[in-house]
Amino acid sequence: MAEMNRRWLLRARPSGRIDDTTFELDLAPVPEIADGEALVRTTHISVDPTNRAWIGDVPTYLPPVAIGAVMRAGGVGEVVASRNAAYPVGTFATGMTGWQDYVVTGGRRPLTPIPVGFPAPPQTTLGVMGATGMTAYFGMLEIADPQDGETVVVSAAAGAVGSIAGQLAKLRGARVVGIAGGPEKCRLLTEELGFDAAVDYKASDWRSQLRSATPDGIDVDFENVGGDIMDAVFARLNKGARVALCGLISGYNDKNPPPGPRAFGRLLTMRVRLQGFIILDYLDRFPEGQLALGQWLAEGRVNAPETVVEGFDQLPHALNMLFDGENVGKLIVAV
Repeated sequence: MAEMNRRWLLRARPSGRIDDTTFELDLAPVPEIADGEALVRTTHISVDPTNRAWIGDVPTYLPPVAIGAVMRAGGVGEVVASRNAAYPVGTFATGMTGWQDYVVTGGRRPLTPIPVGFPAPPQTTLGVMGATGMTAYFGMLEIADPQDGETVVVSAAAGAVGSIAGQLAKLRGARVVGIAGGPEKCRLLTEELGFDAAVDYKASDWRSQLRSATPDGIDVDFENVGGDIMDAVFARLNKGARVALCGLISGYNDKNPPPGPRAFGRLLTMRVRLQGFIILDYLDRFPEGQLALGQWLAEGRVNAPETVVEGFDQLPHALNMLFDGENVGKLIVAV
């Protein structure tokens, strides 16, 4: 066991992109555990767009991370010391570990033990078998509810949530168009993940690509991006379309809020239903989604790409990777 606990603390709220002034690397003693507690050594940390939202000064569905506090994040780790029978040494647990080597569980915000025989590696609880996969599962299958033969558009389609959401729409029999950045990601969507078409938003003609890929309009928008891409999609929504509003990543680093959607009137004239959602609302139904996704993974009907960055010191850089489009699928830092 290491003698010190490395921790990334929030030093200052960023204006725009995070930089070297945003976080501070701190060394603290490894926490002591009391009766009923266990010590978990973090092995993998989840990197998500919501991490950027949490360090702003505006509350989201959680309060902002406090200045001087350990950066909030999901993670998974191994129990290395225990005074709680629910956390035997050597087992793995997942939950809000934060950006640190060690975390104590068993108190007010316990981590969830990963059962023996779990059908996938522990770090998948940060991706397809965790909140990421559940976001795709409930957002696409329950809120968007694609039907056989409908046209579904997924923005940030090569990302952690979008890559799963698009495949789930395909399982429903929909025609799926993914929007991603660059030819390689677009090829991934069509050649490996089974999307019917892909739009390269980095290309100068991406708007015409979107029109060509959706000649009959759009019935479902699984929205992760916002901004100009969302506007272009809104302008092609069909009567009775559904929009599952999952994220607005294009504006998370903006110093000033982006202007509202210019094609908003389309939602009125086409009688569109738009619903925002936060995956915490579905916590009690995670077993349902995990059972279904676990079976589809085992059957090869769903593919869950990952980008793994090696090294605890890479966490701040990894967060910026999300906004530079450097990851494919779920982005994880291996501590």
